[in-house]
Amino acid sequence: MKKLPAVLKFALGPLALALLINVAAAQTEEAPPPKAKGPSKADLKKYDANGDGQLDEMEKARLKADDKARRDAQRAEDLANYDADKNGKLSKEEKAKRKADHEAAREARKVEREAEKAAKEEERK
Repeated sequence: MKKLPAVLKFALGPLALALLINVAAAQTEEAPPPKAKGPSKADLKKYDANGDGQLDEMEKARLKADDKARRDAQRAEDLANYDADKNGKLSKEEKAKRKADHEAAREARKVEREAEKAAKEEERK
């Protein structure tokens, strides 16, 4: 087997790199641009007071205020339920218990939904 000349060896590295960059750039150009994230359908239905299909500044402010109130209420509830030492903060252990309880509740809701779905399927038959 013949060896490649030294000049050719040094030229192949940059050429291969340039080829890879061009291929990567071509693949990037073909990807569709990401969608702009907007409000959910439920948020539009609830907060779009003027019915134009978009949230204006006042509607967005109301949405943000409601979200903050919901988060604050959840935080207060979590402190009341999980702050065992009553210091106003959740320790790592308290956070772990809260997380385990929330995951258990989520799993229970999932099982309940699946049971309801199965019951509806059974009704149809």
